[in-house]
Amino acid sequence: MSQAPSNSTLWGHPKGLYVLFTSEMWERFSYYGMRALLVLTLVAATEEANPGFGMSQGDALSLYGTYTALVYFTPLIGGWLADNFLGQRLSILLGGILMAAGQFVLFAATPHSIDLFYVGLGLLIAGNGMFKPNISTIVGDLYPQGDARRDSAFSIFYMGINLGAFIAPLITSTLGESPDYGWRWGYFAAGIGMTLAVITQGLFFQRFLGDIGKVPGAKRDRLASGGVKKPLTKIEFDRLRVILFLFVFVTVFWLAFEQAGGLMNIFADQYTDRTFGDSIIPAGYFQSLNPLFILIFAPIFSVLWVTLHKRDSSPDAPIKIFAGLVLTAIGFLFLIFGLYEIQATGKANMIWLVLAYLFHTLGELCISPVGLSLMTKLAPLRLASLVMGVWFLMPAIASKLAGMVGAFSENAETFTFSQNIAGAIGLEAEYSGLLVVFGGVGVGLLVFAIVLWLISGMLVRWMHGAERTQPETTVEGIEQELEAVAEHEGIGDKAKK
Repeated sequence: MSQAPSNSTLWGHPKGLYVLFTSEMWERFSYYGMRALLVLTLVAATEEANPGFGMSQGDALSLYGTYTALVYFTPLIGGWLADNFLGQRLSILLGGILMAAGQFVLFAATPHSIDLFYVGLGLLIAGNGMFKPNISTIVGDLYPQGDARRDSAFSIFYMGINLGAFIAPLITSTLGESPDYGWRWGYFAAGIGMTLAVITQGLFFQRFLGDIGKVPGAKRDRLASGGVKKPLTKIEFDRLRVILFLFVFVTVFWLAFEQAGGLMNIFADQYTDRTFGDSIIPAGYFQSLNPLFILIFAPIFSVLWVTLHKRDSSPDAPIKIFAGLVLTAIGFLFLIFGLYEIQATGKANMIWLVLAYLFHTLGELCISPVGLSLMTKLAPLRLASLVMGVWFLMPAIASKLAGMVGAFSENAETFTFSQNIAGAIGLEAEYSGLLVVFGGVGVGLLVFAIVLWLISGMLVRWMHGAERTQPETTVEGIEQELEAVAEHEGIGDKAKK
């Protein structure tokens, strides 16, 4: 006998939304808490007071790139399994159990067994693939089609992501970077967070969600599909060409952005003066800056777009993405300023990292919501799932490339061209590796931004007016903005349509 979701509400929304909010918050706590520790654990020397695995910086960043690439790739598989065989509820539960197990395996492995550590990473990758793409469907299914509360629900749900992401490094890095506890206890805390996500599912999902998400989506959609195949129209072909072009530019952005958990994390740990009074700020704390800035600036950006729209001066989507590339490039410029301070005093002031994360977040807010929402408008209805797969493929490819680029910094200083570039702007050769990566990524962003600017008119013509429906009020705009940014985390309603 089927069970309908609870019809009880809280603040105008089904209580099931807040159950999903809590589960997702703890899952993101687990993911970002572990992410703040990964590279630092790998590069920590085996003989330190807080020993790690003693990897070279290059090997650690390469592994980080592979891990994050697979984290973004496996949702393609997990979503397919849920749609066709398992259903979203079972997939989320299995994914949560796998990720909790993975975190506790990392706890057991550190710093004794790198092979066991790899097993833990594998469990996290597999579990993330099952969990990440499927929880969005359940959120959407809480509301009937056309329910005005749905956009607001995703805005609330998105806050859970950033709340978990903000809190996580403050706890896991406090434990993990302290010799009194050690890296392993940071992973243990992340495991506790994931366990709480699983417990939330076990205790409250059936009570407040009923049978939502139990039946695979393909079975539910089969009767409604009709099975009629139609050829693509000229307009649809043009719009797919826009997606192909944007794939390149958005992938370049994510390549730059994913330096946050890799090389920029090492920059915070080894090159930044983190003293605050009589204490040392853990390097992982800087991983909380991005979600904090998103919570602050996403509503501001929404107000900006709404205001420009009312004045009939809102820029087209390619121009917004152009602005995002430029803003992200400026973020790397601040890190280069920090290199001069390192050369002069031995350490860089924390302000350079804070400014870098700030401008990277501003760039993200120009690109992630705009690019994704545009894709959902450009994709033909029968190819919507494939296009969403392409969206997750972008950061997957970019993450692997980001690891390779970050790893290059370790040996870049041995090349003559790197030394010559550093010498030309007054930096010593020992800083040429960081300069080439930070400067090279920044220059690359600017080059791609210029190319996008030049072809933006062509892309707009190919879109044939498929721009996202513009919000008419500030409240509506904020809801659209937060919902679209949330799609990158795989929790938006459109991610599964």
